[in-house]
Amino acid sequence: MSSLPPFLSSPLSSSSPAFLLFLFVIVAVLLIQINRRTGSSPAAPGPPPARGSIPCLPWLPVAGSLPWLGGGRPGSQAKEVLLQKGRDFAGRPTMVTTDLLTRGGKDIAFSDYSLLWKRHRRLVHNSFTLFGEGSDLLFLCPVLSSVDALCVELLSGRKRGFDPSPAVTRAVTNVVCMLVFNTTYRHGDAELQEVIRYNDGIVETITRGGLVDIYPWMKDRVQKELDDCVGSERPVCLSDRSRLPYLDCVINEGMRIRPVSPILIPHIAMTHSSIGGHSVSQGTRVLVNMWSIHHDTEHWDKPDIFNPDRFLNDQGQRVIPPCFLPFGAGPRVCVGESLARLELFMFLSSLLQRLSFRLPDGAPPPNLQGRLGVVLQPLPYEVVVTPRAGWKNSV
Repeated sequence: MSSLPPFLSSPLSSSSPAFLLFLFVIVAVLLIQINRRTGSSPAAPGPPPARGSIPCLPWLPVAGSLPWLGGGRPGSQAKEVLLQKGRDFAGRPTMVTTDLLTRGGKDIAFSDYSLLWKRHRRLVHNSFTLFGEGSDLLFLCPVLSSVDALCVELLSGRKRGFDPSPAVTRAVTNVVCMLVFNTTYRHGDAELQEVIRYNDGIVETITRGGLVDIYPWMKDRVQKELDDCVGSERPVCLSDRSRLPYLDCVINEGMRIRPVSPILIPHIAMTHSSIGGHSVSQGTRVLVNMWSIHHDTEHWDKPDIFNPDRFLNDQGQRVIPPCFLPFGAGPRVCVGESLARLELFMFLSSLLQRLSFRLPDGAPPPNLQGRLGVVLQPLPYEVVVTPRAGWKNSV
């Protein structure tokens, strides 16, 4: 099954992306066994993916039908679920996989809507506000420290190609560890390897993917903007963000064309409600297909083409289209959005200010399809990293 509708709603028909893949595999195995026993021929290949389908999902046969609310307005329906009726659909279903990962829902993303959840979320949100706005220096020190360490480590490969994933993962993880535990991980740390396996790509996806999304001509344009607005005499500062509109658009386009979570964590109706005029019973699970929303031809011109200019108006000013929801929206919007955006800007701007990235000689372009796990992860690729002029003695 390669095509998923914008909304899938049924009390028993939906779950997390990882659990869906597991379910599809089980169904496929059962059908294969049945075919073998009955002597029937294999099923014919499925139809080509429809608009809004997720290419990294394999085609698999599905027994029975899945009730869904489709239509040609996935963006408006998503906003109805997430914003207009956000509290109606703020619940989370109980699932075996996420209960194991979160020790019975002891987190913010997967735990059900409750007074305890609201207190935990408020505590985390206030902490981000304190560090991000009330004390920039305190918050930026860990980020800048990780950026410096990452630049040094990436240059250790010098003229040979290598996979940047381990270095990027460690750098992004260390920001959170310094803020929360006042400690960092070093290369080869056993505990870090366990964290990486546990998260299955969560911490590396956005930043590592950012290195893929910089096409050569686009990289040159971003670096020219950095050279003109910041120069090579000092590192990039958070205050430079307003003067780097194209870099910001590149980040947004990366989150649009390859959303970290192609299918949002399942919501559950906490009361009898409706979506697009269709009645939805209490307890119904609702999945929002963010991939479909971010690739809807009604709102995005040539959505499969990486084009940061779609986030600029005719006057060159930044605009945010109403159907751009990389972190979700409403009561269940990602609580770490402000931290993620700050890290994306600081990491990507600093790396492109100081370093140049290219493919190894003779290497094919990276495959941008991605691999779906807990989140959508970039496929492995290699880069060659060299210092830019003006930074050869600084990194």
